[in-house]
Amino acid sequence: MKLPNGPKSPAFVQMLQWIFQPMPFMAACAERYGDIFTMQLNPPVVFVSNPQALQQILTSDTKEFAAPSDWNKVFEPMLGKNSVITVSGEVHRRQRQLLMPPFHGDRMRTYGQVINDVTAQVISQWEIDKPFCARSAMQIITMRVIMQAVFGLYEGPRAQELEQVLATMLNENSPLRVVELYFPALRLDFGPRSSWGRFLRRRKRVHQLLNEEIQERRENPDPSRTDILSLLIAARDEAGEAMTDEEIRDELMTLLTAGHETTATALTWALYWIHKLPSVQQKLVQEIDSLGENSDPSSVFKSPYLNAVCCEALRIYPVGMLTFPRVVKTPVSLCGHDLEPGTIVLGSIYLTHQREDLYPQHQEFKPERFLERQFSPYEFLPFGGGARRCIGMAFAQFEMKVILAKILSSWDLALVDQNLEIRPKRRGLVTGPNRSIQLVAKQQHQLTSRTLESSSI
Repeated sequence: MKLPNGPKSPAFVQMLQWIFQPMPFMAACAERYGDIFTMQLNPPVVFVSNPQALQQILTSDTKEFAAPSDWNKVFEPMLGKNSVITVSGEVHRRQRQLLMPPFHGDRMRTYGQVINDVTAQVISQWEIDKPFCARSAMQIITMRVIMQAVFGLYEGPRAQELEQVLATMLNENSPLRVVELYFPALRLDFGPRSSWGRFLRRRKRVHQLLNEEIQERRENPDPSRTDILSLLIAARDEAGEAMTDEEIRDELMTLLTAGHETTATALTWALYWIHKLPSVQQKLVQEIDSLGENSDPSSVFKSPYLNAVCCEALRIYPVGMLTFPRVVKTPVSLCGHDLEPGTIVLGSIYLTHQREDLYPQHQEFKPERFLERQFSPYEFLPFGGGARRCIGMAFAQFEMKVILAKILSSWDLALVDQNLEIRPKRRGLVTGPNRSIQLVAKQQHQLTSRTLESSSI
């Protein structure tokens, strides 16, 4: 089977480069081989960054390409066998339909106050001139949002322990963990001090806590509850069937993993760029101030420059580097290459977002590009695309905007080191900053008199 050209180094060398330096490796391949190339990753994988080719792949999920679960098994240890990410076919369609309602429309917006209140509570503990780690702060906020909006857990020993164990488990993203995920034979349990042993014991405890909560909710149903766990328990598919406890548990693990780590990282990048570039900070704060004090989340969500800043943060260093894998079903031509059935294809979100023909001066943070033109779903795809696009996309964007607006309307912040250059690196199966981004609160934010006058008219 003839595949597109790619690096000629031995497969094990390419796998090591992919595990430890995925973004520089992809960039080097794209520079040499163009829009489509093959990495020898056992089995070989074809990477694509051309928007037209991505459209062909992502809109042909049931024709030329399939989105099977087999190639998502790397996520199974964390998410479980019943996750919407690790199932395929009719089961995948059913799970998506059951999961979609809480993340759209008015129901999603009911979580706006939860997000606002959680953010206010966490940032009220910041102290003037005392540096803090942006990522740690964002992780606390997004974890508590998940605990309250997803689980409906506001306090109590179970909520406290669940938050603590989950945070510890999700934060362990060492290179060894990545190797264990990619090579199942290395998942060896040598007791609680071994890497995989620690993970298994923490996962077991998380599952116990989740199962206890699910059982308690089933025994004490409350139709007035609006948290996502309650909605999933009440949900029924087309045949009138409810989700099993195991299905709910695995979907909760998916929402936790996807909704906590990724949003916290995206917020960290946004805070870095906002405070790295004074012009961006000034323009954004001015827009947020114009909404007045105690602005409602719906108004925040519609703010154009805030939206542009969030989009640019998701573009320049996307948290997810790739779309979920597709497998060729019937012979197909892609970027001038004939691919045979069985070929694995990955869309490179990272490379697409770095294309100079789409994003001039692509290495610069320029929110204005999202005000000047509309990008297609195959040019800007931080949440993936097609049948495997992230279910929580609208929720994540909503959450990002509400959190950033609350922070910037409450505090005047600054980077501790204005000259610090931050680059992305692999963090587990996603990406994040290569070093700690330290911020410091200079003073509590005050609305300008002009803003106060305009908001009172």
